[in-house]
Amino acid sequence: MLNSRCRVMAILVAAAGVALATVPVLAPAEDLGAIVVTARKRAESFQSVPVTIDVFTEKNIQAAGIEKPGDFIAMVPNMNLVETQNAGTSFVVLRGISQARNSEPSVAVVVDGVLETNPAAFNQELLDIKQIEVLKGPQGALYGRDAIGGAIIIHTRAPTDHFEGHAAVGIGNGTSEKALLALSGPMNESRTLKYRAAFNVYNTDGFLENTYLHQKADPARDYTGRARFLWTPNDALTADLRFAVDRLETRGFYFVVPRANEANPFSTFTTPPDANNTNTPITVNNPGEDNRDLWSSSLKVDYDTGAGVVSSITAFDKTKEIITGDAFDFRPRATSIFQALFGTDLNQSQYLNVKSYSQELRFTSKPVAGLSWIGGLYFVHTDRFISTGNMVDTGAGVFPVYEQPRLTGPNPSFSFLADTQSNDAWAAFADATYDVTKKFQVDVAARYDQDHRNNTTNTPTQFLPDPSAYTGEVRTHTWSELQPKGTLRYMPTDNWTIYGGWSRGFRSGGFNQTGVGAVARANNILGVNDEFNAEVADTWEIGVKSQWLDRRVDVGVSLFDTKSRNGYFFVFLAANSTQNLGNLDATYKGGEVEINAKATDHLNLYASYGYTGSRIDRMADPTVIGNQAPLVSRTTTNAGLEYNHAVWQGMNGTARVDFQRIGRTWWDPYNVTSRDPVNLVDMRLGLDKGQWSLTAWSKNLTDTRYNTEFSPGGFLWKGLPRRYGIEFDYKF
Repeated sequence: MLNSRCRVMAILVAAAGVALATVPVLAPAEDLGAIVVTARKRAESFQSVPVTIDVFTEKNIQAAGIEKPGDFIAMVPNMNLVETQNAGTSFVVLRGISQARNSEPSVAVVVDGVLETNPAAFNQELLDIKQIEVLKGPQGALYGRDAIGGAIIIHTRAPTDHFEGHAAVGIGNGTSEKALLALSGPMNESRTLKYRAAFNVYNTDGFLENTYLHQKADPARDYTGRARFLWTPNDALTADLRFAVDRLETRGFYFVVPRANEANPFSTFTTPPDANNTNTPITVNNPGEDNRDLWSSSLKVDYDTGAGVVSSITAFDKTKEIITGDAFDFRPRATSIFQALFGTDLNQSQYLNVKSYSQELRFTSKPVAGLSWIGGLYFVHTDRFISTGNMVDTGAGVFPVYEQPRLTGPNPSFSFLADTQSNDAWAAFADATYDVTKKFQVDVAARYDQDHRNNTTNTPTQFLPDPSAYTGEVRTHTWSELQPKGTLRYMPTDNWTIYGGWSRGFRSGGFNQTGVGAVARANNILGVNDEFNAEVADTWEIGVKSQWLDRRVDVGVSLFDTKSRNGYFFVFLAANSTQNLGNLDATYKGGEVEINAKATDHLNLYASYGYTGSRIDRMADPTVIGNQAPLVSRTTTNAGLEYNHAVWQGMNGTARVDFQRIGRTWWDPYNVTSRDPVNLVDMRLGLDKGQWSLTAWSKNLTDTRYNTEFSPGGFLWKGLPRRYGIEFDYKF
């Protein structure tokens, strides 16, 4: 163990040394230490906060063309976003801590101070964004359950004292079109009431070819809107009211399952799994649909008492998503495996309806004699309904199935499972920061979370897979955990920050759909039951942030060691078309090196490297012990440059290149296959006149073909090929 830690330390230190030796620093750089972050729920400088954190300012967001979560995640070392299946299914993997279908998230997501309660709402358009902060390591002491891998803090642009607007239009390949309009200004003469509203429309025919239907598999229409109202009647009181909606119409379930012999349906079972197969085309005969509706609203009220700020945060969120399409093995009816086995093909439908109400009360003190503290309470109630099932494919297309199975008409239900879940979770938290000296600081935090869940079986009797189950059955469980955190910070100078500590993260367990444990046992699958356990992760971390050469170069190095108990792994049961979770223990070790520099007055450079070593320590099937943990990419590498130069009469020319290398990635506990490293390049070229800009862009410029996911059972999800376009921005 000691030798492995030493090897990791040596690799990271060497990488930092090489990078520093090769960056040509010639001119003053922007002072990253002056950037203000809210990692500890109070405003602090990036340089002084003792957290491993990546920050994307408004300038970064615009320069890099960040429009969705995957865009900034691709630029963070030791962090990946796995996109698959449908819009609401995406997995954030941070330092090895991953998630899976229908699981609790691996990171907490906070938008304008409001905690996002449903991971199915995460992957959406980032509209009118001011700043994004990515915190690494368990952040549960302040952000609660589900911040087990870290936290993502998003700040939207605030309403302004004067009228302003922003409009943008763009076109691209795939017959893609995009339009944005944002308006902001005061609503009364005293300017105590202000508004900001933004609306975005995106439309595309898609990029992935369905060779059977001779059309694109992934068309999409997305309508996003947000309104924000800020009221400041006096210096002490601030009220922030926010509404947001999103309507997405697209498709899903266009998986690929390779066959060694396409003419033989049974070769589906004998073809070795291969995460690198990009030659098998998409051939689903049912394009299906994936329609997702998101609604959210929140009211944040802050009152300055003089001794500190009292905050009340009230929020409501709702997510509805219906997805239909082909079922395993995602072939046309005539050549499908179910047609060969049973004389009929199958398609499928899944329905999700989630509502949540949350309330947080918090007091943030002002510093007194070097001591500042935060204390608060949090409560959230969640109602969730989910149904999944297969239907007989009669050739009539796919019909959505919501709360009841289809018993008549075309495409009758072949299997159907439905569950209702009611959750009540509460937490109490506190954080105290004490400046022992001007250079040395101690931070101690703790949060207790309790999550009580009731799961009711809504599956009709004739569709229950387990004879011991019954319609109306209620399963109940309460998960709870104390999440402490201790951090030491030492700043020998204003340009050096050394920090380290220990923290615990926690996310709740849950219920697989009724009866899947019996189905798993009947199919000799170990570790899948009707209930899965809560995960707890303990992490040790040390880190250094430094600024060099008159603050022209910023360097960060961090090392971590995480022990995870009852982490998630995913199992698809083809027998009843259900997506299920099991538990395993794993160890994750690694670190990051990150460097930002201004090479000249016109050239900015950045580079980063992340390493995550993983090992499965325990699982129901002991044969996997010692294997790599699921969804973990061993390394990530990022590098890029941005060049700006005056070209004509106050107009600047800009060029930006971003490179990402995702290292070897394992997908399941059995390590049946791994994906080779993937290299991706994005590029942007533009003209900027201040009030307006014109930009040509490309994502995946080299048209790299790869799979974003391999799922147990041989399922592959294709990554998007080259996309390109041009966009025009105008500010008024």
